[in-house]
Amino acid sequence: MTKVEILESEVQNLSRPDLAAFREWFRQYDADEWDQQIEEDVRAGRLDQLAEEAIAEHAAGTTRVL
Repeated sequence: MTKVEILESEVQNLSRPDLAAFREWFRQYDADEWDQQIEEDVRAGRLDQLAEEAIAEHAAGTTRVL
């Protein structure tokens, strides 16, 4: 049995209150992981080209207010 299969089984057996607590914990954990990935991508320059394109489009007047 893989670790994921073990986790799936454990999650399926949680009580409703424990599942709600786990869901909230995982939501925060996942958000933190996403933020860390974005920060790593920024530091590595992986988003530089997208930022440059957005700035150029805005300077050219092709953007709109949301």
